[in-house]
Amino acid sequence: MYSTNRPGNSNFSQNANNNANNTNSSSLPQRLFTRREVIPPRNDVLWRIERGAIRTLTWSEDGAFITLGYWGPGDLVGYPLSRVKPYQIECLTSVEVSVLPPQMWQQDVEALISHIQQSEELLSIVHRKPISLRLWQFLVWLGEKFGREVEQGKLIDLNVTHQEMAEVLNTTRVTVTRLLQQFEDEQNIVRHKRRIILRLPNKDGRK
Repeated sequence: MYSTNRPGNSNFSQNANNNANNTNSSSLPQRLFTRREVIPPRNDVLWRIERGAIRTLTWSEDGAFITLGYWGPGDLVGYPLSRVKPYQIECLTSVEVSVLPPQMWQQDVEALISHIQQSEELLSIVHRKPISLRLWQFLVWLGEKFGREVEQGKLIDLNVTHQEMAEVLNTTRVTVTRLLQQFEDEQNIVRHKRRIILRLPNKDGRK
């Protein structure tokens, strides 16, 4: 199959997760959001994710969604981090966040750097060719960020629909569905309910 090597800093998720402990979460205001809820557009705070998954997105003049990033525990999100208009922060699961006022932003420099690294890495993946490599690298990226080891491989513990994948990768839902079926036929992925398990090769090249 395709190489599982990913561009950029492969440790960004760990850095962000470690950095989440730098500021005492218990001393910060907490907010809870439900799945599919949109986080309020405030320019005076950043939100640090303590639990759950979020995506940031915009949309074109014809209404087509453009996903800007996927974010999990330890990551910072917020309207001050983007100049894209329109800009929306959507909860993919139930989410718990800490509210960081401006005077505390400098204490989370590593998380801010991680935000930039992840954005650039996803941008690099989106421009890869062919589309099959683009989709595979995106699945590997999701696996690194939201995955956990199970008996059959690495489970992407996040429900990303075929349409959402298509929006990220600038392709069609039909193409995503066809390629996922191809990956499954080649035994590179396994379907588990509404999740995907990646069957990545071991260091010796075996799956």
